[in-house]
Amino acid sequence: MRIARFTTGDDPRFALVQSEGDRTYLAVLGGDPLYMPAMPTGERIELGDGVRLLAPVIPRSKVVAVGKNYADHAKEMGGEVPATPLLFFKPNTAVVGPDDPVVLPEFTREVSYEAELAVVISKVTKDVEPENVRSHILGYTVANDVTARDAQRTDGQWARAKGFDTSCPLGPWIVTDLNPEDVAVRSRVNGELKQDGRTADMVFDVPFLVSYISKAMTLLPGDVILTGTPAGVGRIDHGDRVECEVEGIGVLANPVFRRD
Repeated sequence: MRIARFTTGDDPRFALVQSEGDRTYLAVLGGDPLYMPAMPTGERIELGDGVRLLAPVIPRSKVVAVGKNYADHAKEMGGEVPATPLLFFKPNTAVVGPDDPVVLPEFTREVSYEAELAVVISKVTKDVEPENVRSHILGYTVANDVTARDAQRTDGQWARAKGFDTSCPLGPWIVTDLNPEDVAVRSRVNGELKQDGRTADMVFDVPFLVSYISKAMTLLPGDVILTGTPAGVGRIDHGDRVECEVEGIGVLANPVFRRD
């Protein structure tokens, strides 16, 4: 099942994404599927002109991200693989959706893309064991952990470098039945392939990460976990278009914009 959040100019609504031939439709839902069963209203809207896909979830409290969770990425960044997951936060104000611009802030001149698999939490999650994690996950989406590398180096911590507005694109929808053990994670900039990894190469897998995080902090419905990025990260600048893709979910694309 694919769950989208969208607008046609009114308040955001949720829908199931359905394909028929070469056409894609939104089967509108009567409420937020995080808090009630996914019940179609009977209204169907063809995906196209007049429909804008939004970030499929706005985290209720937090985005928890995992650094250096692929050995090849840790190596390219000049560091060692952490012995335990390296966690940091991105605020929910960083979240944008498909086709929303990534706006580069004035304080940075070196911004990178990072394609990632994202996990969406379905219910209050605390001290869960890895074997019980699946029942706490609503589904999976695609993320771009946009990072100001120069600020990351100079600040000594990552709040500004990874938490600025528009630094967390999510989308295009949530897939509830994905098996995250071994799917491709790719990125392209202006159509050129930059990253091409697989989740099987993660140092810490999804069940371990959710369990590990839940033993430190309570995860709430709608919280999002970013699971790390494979090697191949690089710079983006004004006028670029970044595509992040996770096999079995789809493509999240965003233009890059600088005001100054």
